Amino acid sequence: MSDTPQYPPVPPQAAQSGLSDNAAGALAYLTIIPAIIFLVIEPYNKSSFVRFHAWQCIFLYVVGFVIGFVNVIPILGQIVFLIAVLGLFIVWIMAIIKAFNGVRWEIPLIGRYAAKQAGI
Repeated sequence: MSDTPQYPPVPPQAAQSGLSDNAAGALAYLTIIPAIIFLVIEPYNKSSFVRFHAWQCIFLYVVGFVIGFVNVIPILGQIVFLIAVLGLFIVWIMAIIKAFNGVRWEIPLIGRYAAKQAGI
């Protein structure tokens, strides 16, 4: 007999589904790529919470793209652009925090379109 203690075998672990819905919803906002991935990959595309935040991220990026065109207007357009980008950044941070905390927060003006696309 050896001096090493004998432990019972460890039962096999059930396969985990990956990220929680809160983490996936928050990660969807990091760039547009995770948002698209979460809309395609199971089990995330089955969760209305994750779909909502993924669509809201996509619409937020579209708004940012449109705001970028204001920057070509000299002086006044650039001032409006800077203020809009700062506001967009604040809304983006708030959306990440709300999603991570499990809140389905609708960004004004684009949240209802995200809910509609997510089937809510």
